[in-house]
Amino acid sequence: MRSIPIQVFRPTQADQTSPFVHGLAPDPIKGRGTAWSLAHRFNQDERLAYDDGWGTLEQSVHSQGLPPSTQVLEEQVKTILASNDSPDIGFDLSINPYRGCEHGCIYCYARPTHSYLNLSPGLDFETRIIAKANAAQRLREALARSSYKPTMINIGSVTDAYQPAERRLRITRSIIKVLDDFRHPFSLVTKSAGVERDLDLMAPMARANLAAVYVSITTLDPALARVMEPRAAAPARRLLTVRRLAEAGVPVGVSVSPVIPFLNEPELERILEAAREAGASSAFSTVLRLPWEVNPLFQQWLGQHFPERASRVMARIREMRGGADNSSRFGDRMKGNGIWAQLLRQRFQKACARLGLNRARVELDLTQFRRPTCPPELPAAQASLF
Repeated sequence: MRSIPIQVFRPTQADQTSPFVHGLAPDPIKGRGTAWSLAHRFNQDERLAYDDGWGTLEQSVHSQGLPPSTQVLEEQVKTILASNDSPDIGFDLSINPYRGCEHGCIYCYARPTHSYLNLSPGLDFETRIIAKANAAQRLREALARSSYKPTMINIGSVTDAYQPAERRLRITRSIIKVLDDFRHPFSLVTKSAGVERDLDLMAPMARANLAAVYVSITTLDPALARVMEPRAAAPARRLLTVRRLAEAGVPVGVSVSPVIPFLNEPELERILEAAREAGASSAFSTVLRLPWEVNPLFQQWLGQHFPERASRVMARIREMRGGADNSSRFGDRMKGNGIWAQLLRQRFQKACARLGLNRARVELDLTQFRRPTCPPELPAAQASLF
Protein backbone atom coordinates (compact mmCIF):
# COMPACT_ATOMS: atom_id res chain seq x y z
CA MET A 1 0.00 0.00 0.00
CA ARG A 2 1.07 3.56 -0.62
CA SER A 3 -0.46 6.92 0.13
CA ILE A 4 -0.64 9.67 -2.45
CA PRO A 5 -1.10 13.23 -1.22
CA ILE A 6 -3.33 15.45 -3.29
CA GLN A 7 -3.56 19.19 -3.61
CA VAL A 8 -5.33 20.69 -0.64
CA PHE A 9 -8.80 21.79 -1.58
CA ARG A 10 -12.20 22.29 0.00
CA PRO A 11 -14.23 19.08 -0.08
CA THR A 12 -17.47 19.47 -2.00
CA GLN A 13 -19.89 17.03 -3.53
CA ALA A 14 -18.19 17.45 -6.90
CA ASP A 15 -14.82 16.53 -5.37
CA GLN A 16 -16.06 13.10 -4.35
CA THR A 17 -16.23 12.06 -7.98
CA SER A 18 -13.28 13.98 -9.38
CA PRO A 19 -10.57 14.95 -6.87
CA PHE A 20 -7.37 16.48 -8.20
CA VAL A 21 -4.61 13.98 -7.55
CA HIS A 22 -0.97 14.58 -8.37
CA GLY A 23 -0.60 13.21 -11.88
CA LEU A 24 -4.34 12.57 -12.24
CA ALA A 25 -6.42 15.59 -13.22
CA PRO A 26 -10.20 15.66 -12.88
CA ASP A 27 -11.87 14.93 -16.18
CA PRO A 28 -13.01 18.08 -17.99
CA ILE A 29 -16.68 18.91 -17.62
CA LYS A 30 -18.38 20.00 -20.82
CA GLY A 31 -19.39 23.63 -20.55
CA ARG A 32 -17.16 24.35 -17.55
CA GLY A 33 -13.78 26.05 -17.46
CA THR A 34 -12.50 23.74 -14.75
CA ALA A 35 -13.67 20.63 -12.93
CA TRP A 36 -11.34 21.29 -10.00
CA SER A 37 -12.80 22.56 -6.73
CA LEU A 38 -9.48 24.00 -5.72
CA ALA A 39 -9.17 25.10 -2.11
CA HIS A 40 -9.08 28.83 -1.53
CA ARG A 41 -6.13 30.42 0.22
CA PHE A 42 -8.01 30.93 3.50
CA ASN A 43 -9.07 27.30 3.76
CA GLN A 44 -8.00 25.49 6.93
CA ASP A 45 -9.09 21.99 5.91
CA GLU A 46 -6.79 19.45 4.33
CA ARG A 47 -7.86 16.32 2.52
CA LEU A 48 -5.73 13.34 1.53
CA ALA A 49 -6.53 10.52 -0.88
CA TYR A 50 -5.30 7.02 -0.05
CA ASP A 51 -4.54 4.32 -2.62
CA ASP A 52 -5.30 0.90 -1.14
CA GLY A 53 -3.87 -0.92 -4.15
CA TRP A 54 -7.22 -1.90 -5.66
CA GLY A 55 -7.32 0.89 -8.22
CA THR A 56 -10.23 2.66 -6.55
CA LEU A 57 -8.36 5.98 -6.33
CA GLU A 58 -7.84 6.22 -10.09
CA GLN A 59 -11.40 5.08 -10.71
CA SER A 60 -12.75 7.85 -8.47
CA VAL A 61 -10.70 10.44 -10.34
CA HIS A 62 -11.99 9.46 -13.74
CA SER A 63 -15.52 8.42 -12.86
CA GLN A 64 -18.21 10.49 -14.50
CA GLY A 65 -20.89 11.89 -12.21
CA LEU A 66 -23.69 14.26 -13.03
CA PRO A 67 -22.35 17.61 -14.26
CA PRO A 68 -22.72 20.34 -11.62
CA SER A 69 -25.61 22.71 -12.17
CA THR A 70 -25.43 26.46 -11.67
CA GLN A 71 -26.85 27.83 -8.44
CA VAL A 72 -27.80 31.50 -8.31
CA LEU A 73 -28.13 32.83 -4.77
CA GLU A 74 -29.63 36.25 -4.16
CA GLU A 75 -27.93 38.61 -1.72
CA GLN A 76 -28.98 41.91 -0.16
CA VAL A 77 -25.89 44.13 -0.26
CA LYS A 78 -25.10 47.16 1.87
CA THR A 79 -23.17 48.99 -0.85
CA ILE A 80 -22.80 48.59 -4.61
CA LEU A 81 -20.10 51.11 -5.56
CA ALA A 82 -16.51 49.86 -5.20
CA SER A 83 -13.62 52.31 -5.40
CA ASN A 84 -10.48 51.73 -7.44
CA ASP A 85 -7.03 52.85 -6.35
CA SER A 86 -5.03 51.21 -9.15
CA PRO A 87 -3.26 53.55 -11.59
CA ASP A 88 -3.49 50.77 -14.21
CA ILE A 89 -7.26 51.12 -14.58
CA GLY A 90 -9.07 54.01 -16.23
CA PHE A 91 -12.08 54.33 -13.93
CA ASP A 92 -12.66 55.41 -10.33
CA LEU A 93 -15.69 53.35 -9.29
CA SER A 94 -17.04 49.98 -10.36
CA ILE A 95 -20.37 48.18 -10.15
CA ASN A 96 -20.52 44.40 -10.21
CA PRO A 97 -24.10 43.08 -10.21
CA TYR A 98 -22.94 39.51 -9.55
CA ARG A 99 -20.18 37.62 -7.74
CA GLY A 100 -18.72 34.77 -9.72
CA CYS A 101 -19.32 34.25 -13.42
CA GLU A 102 -20.95 31.37 -15.24
CA HIS A 103 -18.91 32.03 -18.38
CA GLY A 104 -16.17 29.96 -16.74
CA CYS A 105 -13.15 31.66 -18.35
CA ILE A 106 -10.19 29.69 -17.02
CA TYR A 107 -7.89 32.73 -17.05
CA CYS A 108 -10.22 35.05 -15.11
CA TYR A 109 -8.24 37.18 -12.65
CA ALA A 110 -11.43 37.60 -10.57
CA ARG A 111 -11.62 33.93 -9.56
CA PRO A 112 -9.78 34.55 -6.23
CA THR A 113 -12.60 36.87 -5.10
CA HIS A 114 -14.72 33.78 -4.39
CA SER A 115 -12.27 32.96 -1.59
CA TYR A 116 -13.78 35.76 0.48
CA LEU A 117 -17.11 33.92 0.29
CA ASN A 118 -15.51 30.70 1.56
CA LEU A 119 -16.06 29.20 -1.89
CA SER A 120 -13.63 27.65 -4.34
CA PRO A 121 -12.11 29.92 -7.01
CA GLY A 122 -12.31 26.82 -9.20
CA LEU A 123 -15.60 25.11 -9.91
CA ASP A 124 -17.57 27.17 -7.36
CA PHE A 125 -16.68 30.43 -9.12
CA GLU A 126 -18.61 29.39 -12.21
CA THR A 127 -21.38 27.34 -10.56
CA ARG A 128 -22.17 29.33 -7.38
CA ILE A 129 -23.26 32.77 -8.54
CA ILE A 130 -24.24 35.48 -6.06
CA ALA A 131 -26.77 37.97 -7.42
CA LYS A 132 -26.93 41.39 -5.77
CA ALA A 133 -30.71 41.65 -5.81
CA ASN A 134 -30.96 45.18 -4.38
CA ALA A 135 -28.12 46.65 -6.44
CA ALA A 136 -30.29 49.28 -8.15
CA GLN A 137 -31.73 50.48 -4.85
CA ARG A 138 -28.28 50.82 -3.30
CA LEU A 139 -27.00 52.66 -6.36
CA ARG A 140 -29.90 55.11 -6.27
CA GLU A 141 -29.22 55.80 -2.59
CA ALA A 142 -25.52 56.36 -3.23
CA LEU A 143 -26.01 58.74 -6.16
CA ALA A 144 -28.73 60.68 -4.32
CA ARG A 145 -26.44 61.62 -1.43
CA SER A 146 -25.43 65.26 -1.47
CA SER A 147 -21.83 64.22 -0.82
CA TYR A 148 -21.61 62.17 -4.03
CA LYS A 149 -19.60 63.74 -6.84
CA PRO A 150 -19.91 62.22 -10.35
CA THR A 151 -16.89 60.23 -11.47
CA MET A 152 -16.12 57.47 -13.97
CA ILE A 153 -18.09 54.26 -13.30
CA ASN A 154 -17.43 50.91 -14.96
CA ILE A 155 -19.89 48.01 -14.92
CA GLY A 156 -18.52 44.49 -14.89
CA SER A 157 -14.88 44.80 -13.84
CA VAL A 158 -14.78 41.47 -11.94
CA THR A 159 -17.84 39.70 -13.31
CA ASP A 160 -19.74 39.73 -16.58
CA ALA A 161 -22.84 41.84 -16.05
CA TYR A 162 -24.59 39.92 -18.85
CA GLN A 163 -23.89 36.36 -17.79
CA PRO A 164 -26.84 33.93 -18.14
CA ALA A 165 -28.48 34.87 -14.80
CA GLU A 166 -29.11 38.39 -16.15
CA ARG A 167 -31.69 37.06 -18.62
CA ARG A 168 -34.02 36.35 -15.72
CA LEU A 169 -32.94 38.75 -12.98
CA ARG A 170 -32.22 41.88 -15.07
CA ILE A 171 -30.13 43.44 -12.32
CA THR A 172 -27.78 45.08 -14.81
CA ARG A 173 -30.70 46.60 -16.67
CA SER A 174 -32.08 48.06 -13.44
CA ILE A 175 -28.67 49.58 -12.71
CA ILE A 176 -28.52 51.22 -16.15
CA LYS A 177 -32.02 52.63 -15.60
CA VAL A 178 -30.82 54.30 -12.39
CA LEU A 179 -27.76 55.73 -14.16
CA ASP A 180 -30.05 57.06 -16.88
CA ASP A 181 -32.33 58.69 -14.28
CA PHE A 182 -29.33 60.51 -12.84
CA ARG A 183 -27.78 61.22 -16.25
CA HIS A 184 -24.64 59.52 -14.99
CA PRO A 185 -22.13 58.22 -17.56
CA PHE A 186 -20.80 54.67 -17.47
CA SER A 187 -18.65 52.22 -19.39
CA LEU A 188 -19.28 48.50 -19.56
CA VAL A 189 -17.10 45.48 -20.40
CA THR A 190 -18.68 42.23 -21.53
CA LYS A 191 -18.18 39.18 -23.71
CA SER A 192 -21.91 38.48 -23.91
CA ALA A 193 -24.40 39.19 -26.68
CA GLY A 194 -26.91 39.89 -23.90
CA VAL A 195 -25.82 43.52 -23.88
CA GLU A 196 -27.94 43.98 -27.02
CA ARG A 197 -31.12 43.55 -24.95
CA ASP A 198 -30.45 46.91 -23.28
CA LEU A 199 -29.77 48.90 -26.41
CA ASP A 200 -33.05 50.73 -25.89
CA LEU A 201 -31.46 52.29 -22.79
CA MET A 202 -27.85 52.52 -23.94
CA ALA A 203 -28.30 54.00 -27.40
CA PRO A 204 -29.98 57.25 -26.23
CA MET A 205 -27.41 57.57 -23.43
CA ALA A 206 -24.60 57.00 -25.92
CA ARG A 207 -25.93 59.75 -28.17
CA ALA A 208 -25.72 62.05 -25.14
CA ASN A 209 -22.12 60.90 -24.52
CA LEU A 210 -23.12 58.98 -21.40
CA ALA A 211 -22.33 55.37 -22.36
CA ALA A 212 -19.58 53.29 -23.96
CA VAL A 213 -19.21 49.52 -24.30
CA TYR A 214 -16.10 47.35 -24.63
CA VAL A 215 -16.49 43.81 -25.95
CA SER A 216 -13.87 41.27 -24.94
CA ILE A 217 -12.68 39.17 -27.88
CA THR A 218 -9.86 36.83 -26.98
CA THR A 219 -9.83 34.53 -30.01
CA LEU A 220 -11.46 33.95 -33.38
CA ASP A 221 -11.08 30.19 -33.01
CA PRO A 222 -14.37 28.66 -31.78
CA ALA A 223 -12.61 25.45 -30.66
CA LEU A 224 -10.21 27.39 -28.43
CA ALA A 225 -13.05 29.55 -27.11
CA ARG A 226 -15.10 26.47 -26.15
CA VAL A 227 -12.43 25.21 -23.74
CA MET A 228 -11.03 28.57 -22.62
CA GLU A 229 -14.29 30.46 -21.97
CA PRO A 230 -16.95 27.76 -22.38
CA ARG A 231 -20.20 29.61 -21.61
CA ALA A 232 -19.38 32.96 -23.16
CA ALA A 233 -20.72 33.92 -26.59
CA ALA A 234 -18.89 32.42 -29.55
CA PRO A 235 -16.30 34.69 -31.22
CA ALA A 236 -18.46 35.27 -34.31
CA ARG A 237 -21.40 36.21 -32.09
CA ARG A 238 -19.31 38.76 -30.22
CA LEU A 239 -18.26 40.36 -33.47
CA LEU A 240 -21.93 40.61 -34.41
CA THR A 241 -22.54 42.33 -31.07
CA VAL A 242 -19.80 44.84 -31.89
CA ARG A 243 -21.52 45.53 -35.21
CA ARG A 244 -24.96 45.97 -33.67
CA LEU A 245 -23.67 48.28 -30.95
CA ALA A 246 -21.85 50.40 -33.52
CA GLU A 247 -24.91 50.54 -35.80
CA ALA A 248 -27.00 51.70 -32.82
CA GLY A 249 -24.60 54.58 -32.27
CA VAL A 250 -22.95 53.20 -29.13
CA PRO A 251 -19.19 53.84 -28.99
CA VAL A 252 -17.74 50.33 -28.93
CA GLY A 253 -14.19 49.25 -28.29
CA VAL A 254 -12.64 45.82 -28.13
CA SER A 255 -10.55 44.25 -25.39
CA VAL A 256 -8.05 41.67 -26.63
CA SER A 257 -7.41 40.41 -23.13
CA PRO A 258 -5.71 38.44 -21.87
CA VAL A 259 -3.02 37.71 -24.42
CA ILE A 260 -1.68 34.21 -23.75
CA PRO A 261 1.60 33.29 -25.48
CA PHE A 262 1.29 30.52 -28.09
CA LEU A 263 -2.49 30.21 -27.52
CA ASN A 264 -4.31 33.34 -28.66
CA GLU A 265 -1.22 35.53 -29.05
CA PRO A 266 -0.66 34.51 -32.72
CA GLU A 267 -4.16 35.85 -33.51
CA LEU A 268 -3.58 39.34 -32.09
CA GLU A 269 -3.58 41.23 -35.40
CA ARG A 270 -6.40 39.14 -36.90
CA ILE A 271 -8.65 39.81 -33.89
CA LEU A 272 -8.06 43.55 -34.23
CA GLU A 273 -8.76 43.43 -37.97
CA ALA A 274 -12.04 41.56 -37.41
CA ALA A 275 -13.07 43.98 -34.66
CA ARG A 276 -12.37 47.01 -36.84
CA GLU A 277 -14.34 45.52 -39.71
CA ALA A 278 -17.26 44.95 -37.33
CA GLY A 279 -17.26 48.60 -36.29
CA ALA A 280 -15.01 48.88 -33.23
CA SER A 281 -13.45 52.31 -32.85
CA SER A 282 -10.80 51.62 -30.20
CA ALA A 283 -8.96 48.73 -28.55
CA PHE A 284 -6.93 47.82 -25.51
CA SER A 285 -5.09 44.71 -24.41
CA THR A 286 -3.50 43.13 -21.34
CA VAL A 287 -1.31 40.08 -20.90
CA LEU A 288 -2.31 37.04 -18.87
CA ARG A 289 -2.31 37.49 -15.10
CA LEU A 290 -2.09 34.53 -12.71
CA PRO A 291 -2.88 35.89 -9.22
CA TRP A 292 -3.39 33.57 -6.29
CA GLU A 293 -5.48 30.51 -7.13
CA VAL A 294 -5.68 31.34 -10.85
CA ASN A 295 -2.09 30.11 -11.22
CA PRO A 296 -2.62 26.41 -10.34
CA LEU A 297 -6.02 26.38 -12.05
CA PHE A 298 -4.61 27.72 -15.30
CA GLN A 299 -1.55 25.47 -15.26
CA GLN A 300 -3.68 22.36 -14.63
CA TRP A 301 -6.03 23.39 -17.48
CA LEU A 302 -3.10 24.13 -19.78
CA GLY A 303 -1.50 20.74 -19.18
CA GLN A 304 -4.83 19.02 -19.73
CA HIS A 305 -5.85 20.72 -22.97
CA PHE A 306 -2.52 21.75 -24.50
CA PRO A 307 0.14 19.42 -23.06
CA GLU A 308 2.43 19.87 -26.07
CA ARG A 309 2.59 23.64 -25.49
CA ALA A 310 2.27 23.91 -21.73
CA SER A 311 5.97 24.28 -20.91
CA ARG A 312 6.52 26.84 -23.70
CA VAL A 313 3.54 28.91 -22.59
CA MET A 314 4.65 29.04 -18.97
CA ALA A 315 8.26 29.75 -19.92
CA ARG A 316 7.18 32.76 -21.98
CA ILE A 317 4.85 34.00 -19.22
CA ARG A 318 7.74 33.87 -16.75
CA GLU A 319 9.96 35.77 -19.17
CA MET A 320 7.36 38.56 -19.10
CA ARG A 321 7.09 38.42 -15.29
CA GLY A 322 10.73 38.67 -14.28
CA GLY A 323 11.02 34.89 -13.84
CA ALA A 324 7.88 34.54 -11.71
CA ASP A 325 4.46 33.20 -12.65
CA ASN A 326 2.80 36.47 -11.73
CA SER A 327 3.52 40.06 -10.79
CA SER A 328 1.22 42.31 -8.78
CA ARG A 329 3.29 45.48 -9.26
CA PHE A 330 1.43 48.52 -10.52
CA GLY A 331 2.68 49.53 -13.93
CA ASP A 332 3.62 46.13 -15.31
CA ARG A 333 1.04 43.74 -13.85
CA MET A 334 -1.25 44.39 -16.84
CA LYS A 335 1.48 44.71 -19.48
CA GLY A 336 4.38 42.55 -18.30
CA ASN A 337 8.01 43.52 -18.70
CA GLY A 338 11.06 42.42 -20.66
CA ILE A 339 11.66 41.99 -24.36
CA TRP A 340 8.67 39.72 -25.08
CA ALA A 341 6.24 42.07 -23.38
CA GLN A 342 7.73 44.96 -25.36
CA LEU A 343 7.33 43.04 -28.62
CA LEU A 344 3.69 42.31 -27.82
CA ARG A 345 3.04 45.98 -27.11
CA GLN A 346 4.71 46.99 -30.36
CA ARG A 347 2.63 44.50 -32.35
CA PHE A 348 -0.55 45.75 -30.72
CA GLN A 349 0.27 49.43 -31.18
CA LYS A 350 1.30 49.03 -34.82
CA ALA A 351 -1.82 47.05 -35.65
CA CYS A 352 -4.05 49.61 -33.92
CA ALA A 353 -2.34 52.48 -35.75
CA ARG A 354 -2.77 50.71 -39.10
CA LEU A 355 -6.45 50.00 -38.43
CA GLY A 356 -7.35 53.33 -36.82
CA LEU A 357 -8.00 51.71 -33.45
CA ASN A 358 -5.41 53.79 -31.63
CA ARG A 359 -7.90 56.45 -30.63
CA ALA A 360 -8.21 57.48 -27.02
CA ARG A 361 -11.11 55.97 -25.14
CA VAL A 362 -14.32 57.93 -25.35
CA GLU A 363 -14.42 60.76 -22.83
CA LEU A 364 -17.86 60.55 -21.27
CA ASP A 365 -19.64 63.67 -20.04
CA LEU A 366 -19.82 64.02 -16.26
CA THR A 367 -21.38 67.48 -16.41
CA GLN A 368 -24.89 66.18 -17.16
CA PHE A 369 -25.24 64.50 -13.76
CA ARG A 370 -28.38 65.46 -11.89
CA ARG A 371 -30.32 64.25 -8.89
CA PRO A 372 -33.99 63.56 -9.65
CA THR A 373 -36.29 65.46 -7.29
CA CYS A 374 -38.11 62.21 -6.51
CA PRO A 375 -36.59 58.82 -7.33
CA PRO A 376 -39.30 56.70 -9.03
CA GLU A 377 -39.46 53.92 -6.45
CA LEU A 378 -39.30 56.18 -3.39
CA PRO A 379 -42.19 58.26 -2.03
CA ALA A 380 -41.57 62.00 -1.96
CA ALA A 381 -41.27 62.09 1.85
CA GLN A 382 -38.56 59.43 1.81
CA ALA A 383 -36.81 60.95 -1.19
CA SER A 384 -36.46 64.25 0.65
CA LEU A 385 -34.21 62.51 3.16
CA PHE A 386 -31.52 62.36 0.48
